[in-house]
Amino acid sequence: MTARKFLPILGLLVLGALVTAVPAAAASKQPNILFIFSDDHAYQAISAYKDSRKLIETPGLDRIAKEGMLFQRCVVPNSICGPSRAVVLTGKYNHLNGFLNNSNSVFDGSQQTFPKLLQGAGYQTAIVGKWHLMSDPTGFDSWQILPGQGIYYNPPMNDNGKPVKHEGYVTDIITDLTLDWLKNRDKTKPFLMMCQHKAPHREWEPALRHLGHDSDRKYPEPETLFDDYENRGVAERDQDMTLEKTFTPRDAKFVAPASMTPEQKAKWEAYYAPRNAEFEKSKPTGKDLVRWRYQRYMHDYLGCVKAVDEGVAKLLKYLDDEGLAENTIVVYSADQGFYLGEHGWFDKRWIFEESLRAPLMVRWPGVAKAGVENENIVSNLDFAETFLEAAGVPVPGDMQGKSLVPLLKGETPGDWRKSFYYHYYEFPQPHRVRPHYGVVTDQYKLVHFYAPDVDYWELFDRKADPQELKSFYGNPDYSKITDDLKGELTRLRTELKVPEKEEPWFYGGRKPGQGPRGQGQGKRKLQQAAEPATPGTPATAK
Repeated sequence: MTARKFLPILGLLVLGALVTAVPAAAASKQPNILFIFSDDHAYQAISAYKDSRKLIETPGLDRIAKEGMLFQRCVVPNSICGPSRAVVLTGKYNHLNGFLNNSNSVFDGSQQTFPKLLQGAGYQTAIVGKWHLMSDPTGFDSWQILPGQGIYYNPPMNDNGKPVKHEGYVTDIITDLTLDWLKNRDKTKPFLMMCQHKAPHREWEPALRHLGHDSDRKYPEPETLFDDYENRGVAERDQDMTLEKTFTPRDAKFVAPASMTPEQKAKWEAYYAPRNAEFEKSKPTGKDLVRWRYQRYMHDYLGCVKAVDEGVAKLLKYLDDEGLAENTIVVYSADQGFYLGEHGWFDKRWIFEESLRAPLMVRWPGVAKAGVENENIVSNLDFAETFLEAAGVPVPGDMQGKSLVPLLKGETPGDWRKSFYYHYYEFPQPHRVRPHYGVVTDQYKLVHFYAPDVDYWELFDRKADPQELKSFYGNPDYSKITDDLKGELTRLRTELKVPEKEEPWFYGGRKPGQGPRGQGQGKRKLQQAAEPATPGTPATAK
């Protein structure tokens, strides 16, 4: 055969080889996933969300929104730490994944989770930081987690079953451990890294470098700081999570963290001692005391957020420097929303907006258009399905969320949800928020409060009453809306397989014969953080 005749044949062979190689190359390009998850990080404390108080600038976090998609209405099925994490892992509501509350639940690690499915599809998987599910992680090639809630200074951790202790600030440590794993991973595999911060969880203890970060700024107060809870039921009035009554000496930083070294404590006292002395001298009472506590709370909480923001910036820089940014999905979210003084509250738990709504920002180069805001109702219930679809892994039919991939591509499916089911269980401890369930739409919330001492309904209209200060339940003008919402609530509860009646121990009590917080089930392997709770009467001046 002459060379001239051979060349076309050679060309066809080369072209065939290239065509054959494309699917293999595409398969090898499964996106990496960097999931950054904080605890109690309110959307109001991310500058990309444009809260009217302008509480803080977060350039690291804002970069994800600027280069990806910001979701304005990410809601959670159960606004509390452990249950939210169980939802993320399983893509299922808590009545199915078994982790209903922080009081006595233990996560069943043998059940299906998205890290296990990714692991089975060739991903290298790791988790670093807060876990809070009371059993050892499964589905991860590597894990290093905080025991229980964890502590801010010099935290003990559990490194793949081995106790270790780190010196330093917990947010920095979690960021650095995440970077160490990324640098030393198996670079032949796509990765899932779940970087999960303790911050800015109570007691909101900032890094030493962030004491005084705001130069004693006086923060604008929320309009509802002095909410009197009129026009609503006993649940809103008889709770224990207010700046007025629930704020403890440790919350107010009259007590230094017990885990500090002498050098750390000296720097801590250098900042807080003179300000505390000024407080003792002026002895504010009534509304002035609440205002003082709000200002102290904002300094401390936002100081914790600053370290998270710096950590996110470091992780994004690493992806840039290593050429990984283009093929890595970066997700930032939190386990729920949080109150920053609205209604006089801190904490979460409620179906109300500041608690229900979590931050969510996703950067996925080449898929999610940069700088886009999405208004659809989405949820952390959707994360597992999203990661699986992005990785090309089939989504199990028993998962209850919806993949966000179409939304990230700029397409809203015609059957995208218009309503969402919420259910909170834990009662009476720690904050006396009554169990409740309800249906959420863009405009309305229909809520059923139930407990041994209450059984009533409320209806909120966010268009007529954006701050949710009045229940319209029983108003004749809302009778059809109420009936429609009750029908939708019944449909959702049936579709989601919600039990008609929960056992009383779901209220945060104990099953007969069960030890404290799930002990005796043989699964609770992690010890709680060694730092003791601070004694003190919440109603004192501090």
